[in-house]
Amino acid sequence: MLKIWGRNNSVNVKKVLWCAEELGLPYERIEAGREHGVVDTPEFRRLNPNGLVPTIEDGGGFVLWESHAIVRYLAAKHGAGTLWPEDTRVRADADRWMDWVVSTFNPAMRAAFWGLVRTPPAERDEKAIATSITRSGELLGMVDAALAQRPFIAGDHLTIGDIPLGCHIYNWLMLPIARPKLPHLEAWHARLGKRPAFAKIVMLPLS
Repeated sequence: MLKIWGRNNSVNVKKVLWCAEELGLPYERIEAGREHGVVDTPEFRRLNPNGLVPTIEDGGGFVLWESHAIVRYLAAKHGAGTLWPEDTRVRADADRWMDWVVSTFNPAMRAAFWGLVRTPPAERDEKAIATSITRSGELLGMVDAALAQRPFIAGDHLTIGDIPLGCHIYNWLMLPIARPKLPHLEAWHARLGKRPAFAKIVMLPLS
């Protein structure tokens, strides 16, 4: 059985869990990271020398870390024609949005999320939070424009491209902030919210 190490309130772990749920894969989740520890043990470091979650072990002792690599692997193995588009151009489009989340959106949003969710009010950097909120809203205009043309980020169906976006944008939409109106993004998020796997894995209180 697939083993997934990671706490369920980690945005990166959520990506892997949501992917596994969409694919109908049986898995065992092992608590690890932050309050659960585990990641600094010698046993875990042999699996992932970075000491980070998520980390998976698949059949035959195959170990993989990095959340987007894991999503790609599971989708390629189990989701050909669904999460893993068979059309190479559609797959490249989905893949591009996965990379954009890592390279562009998450760095912009990080200060707002950490500042408002994981930092005591007296210790917050209000300027950094404000800058993060403004930049994140600007960047999401790109996503809104893309979703004006299609129901999901790479076309007519949910793909690997929607999974990282969906996890991070859920966090964005749950922050106690004023946001620009992004009607196509909001409609897409509502479509995600109707998916049982998304509701189960992603739609948790921020922590």
